[in-house]
Amino acid sequence: MDKNKHLESVISTHQITKEKTLFDKYVKKKNEVKEALEENYGSDLYYPFNSGSYAKNTAINTKFDFDLVSPFKRNAFGSNGTLKEMYEDVYYFLYEKYKDVAEVKKQKVSIGLEFYADSDGDVIKIDVVPGRELSQDQYREDENLNLYVYYKYGNIDAGSERIKTNVKAQINNIKDRATAEKDSIRKIIRLLKVWKNTKYIYPTKSFFLELITIKAFDSKSITGSIWDKLETVLQYIRDNVTKESFTQKDPGNSSNDLADTLTSTEKQQLSDDMKNMLERIEENDENLKTYFPENTKFKKEDTNNNQYGKNSGMPIPPPKLNFG
Repeated sequence: MDKNKHLESVISTHQITKEKTLFDKYVKKKNEVKEALEENYGSDLYYPFNSGSYAKNTAINTKFDFDLVSPFKRNAFGSNGTLKEMYEDVYYFLYEKYKDVAEVKKQKVSIGLEFYADSDGDVIKIDVVPGRELSQDQYREDENLNLYVYYKYGNIDAGSERIKTNVKAQINNIKDRATAEKDSIRKIIRLLKVWKNTKYIYPTKSFFLELITIKAFDSKSITGSIWDKLETVLQYIRDNVTKESFTQKDPGNSSNDLADTLTSTEKQQLSDDMKNMLERIEENDENLKTYFPENTKFKKEDTNNNQYGKNSGMPIPPPKLNFG
């Protein structure tokens, strides 16, 4: 099997633009939520913006949602207001606004809106991430935000108010790179998301997979074909994620070690999964298709070179099939 050809097809069939109708629904719903937040909070809220895979151009079409970062002013919830009060206020506003049309749930640092299926059966998911500037009017200068942790996030305790980050710096961590390297990183991240999506529930967040992919590129000379690059990244994760010395700095705040978002058990599981995957693919190239499946909905058939041979214009009848 040509591993490179298969992986390129995986990437192509998972392009988010292939789901244009669904994508347009997401954009419309995201804009509705953004406008509702702006109307409710007025001048206490800076301009909400997209983050996550959509903003970084690493989304895949089999599982995606929109992250809407909502930067609040320092005194938006009173001069002595806490991050918890900010988080709870945004949650209750969204709950009252959308409780009849969506499931509204508290998540690790965001509030999830999962809109009930529409007439096409499509379910739209928007994650609102409330953040607060560090000092009044400081956000315009540094774009730093404090986030509230609603429940235990790896080794980070619930109720923690210590997560300070810069979401725009996280986005630029990929966007500001040279074009060739940026394209390679995005391809590997998309492939890892496809792999993660083959699992029903997996503890490792996509953001962590994104950052460790970038760290692999920063730590090693990663060249060659798409399979060569993917294999090197898988080996890097296998060999490094469980080391006591391993750290994963947040590009939005180097004081944040995002390795803490995984427990020791979760890190070991990730390392073991990389090891097993590499071994199974080494045993048989065909196993690559199990870990990195194409999106069959958009798989292109080669109309000129198919199982019946080249078609030079005359229709070629299929062979007679015998059943039983």
